[in-house]
Amino acid sequence: MQFKDKVALVTGAASGIGLATVRHLAREGMARLVLVDVDADALARVKVDCEVDLAPGDVRDEAFWVALEPRLAGLDLAVVNAGVAGASAVADTTLAEWRRIVSVNLDGAFLTLRAAMRAMTERGGAVVAVASAAGIKAEVGVGAYGASKAALIQLARVAAKEGAANRIRVNAVAPAGVETPVWDAVPMFAERAAAVGRDAAFAELAKLATPLGRFAHADEVAAQIAFLLSGAAATITGSVLVSDGGYLL
Repeated sequence: MQFKDKVALVTGAASGIGLATVRHLAREGMARLVLVDVDADALARVKVDCEVDLAPGDVRDEAFWVALEPRLAGLDLAVVNAGVAGASAVADTTLAEWRRIVSVNLDGAFLTLRAAMRAMTERGGAVVAVASAAGIKAEVGVGAYGASKAALIQLARVAAKEGAANRIRVNAVAPAGVETPVWDAVPMFAERAAAVGRDAAFAELAKLATPLGRFAHADEVAAQIAFLLSGAAATITGSVLVSDGGYLL
C-alpha cells in the first residue's frame, strides 16, 4: 500500500471531496488520519479502517490550529480542502458574504497550509490544496468564490517554492463540476434540483458546461489528490492539476 505508515491531515473531511479522500487514503494503508471539519456530528460519523484523530473545529480560527499543533507531530501529508461556495454578482455581493467565503477558502487554507508545513519542516512531505476551475476561468456570479480559489492556487505555488528546500511538495487540484453537497448552496442548482431531481440537475449542468458531458464524482477527485500526494508524483510541485471534463477548453 502506497501510504503505509504515513500520517495525513485532511480538512473538510466529513463530506464531499474531503470524505472521499479520507476513505481513499485509508484504503491505501494510512497509519493515522487527522480529520478536521466544522461539523462535529458529521465528523463523528466518519468510519474508516485506520487510526483516526478527530479534530472538530473552524479552519479560520488561529487558536484552533495552535491547539492542534502537537497532534500534527510526524505529519507526512495534508489535504487543504475545507471550503464554502456562494453565488452572486460582484455588484450584489455584500461585504459579509465576501468575508464568509474568503475567510474559509483563503484564510482557512492559509492557516491549514502553514500548520502543515511547520509540521513537515524536519521530515518533508506533500500537500494538495483543493482549488477550483473557477479560480482560472471567469464566470458570472462567482466573484468571491473564484477570487478565493485563484488566490489559493497562487498561495500553493508560492508555498511550493518555499517548501522545496525542506522537501515539502505543494500542489493544487482544480476541479470544475463535482457532484458534491457544495452545490446545494447555489440557488440556481437548488431550484433546478427541486424541480427535476438532483441527478437530473447535475446531468443538465454537465451537458451544458463540459465537452465530456459529465461532472466528476468525488471518488475520482480523491484518486487524483492521492496521486499528487504519492511517490508517483515525487518530482511534481507547484503544479495545478485541472480536472474539469474540458470545461476550460
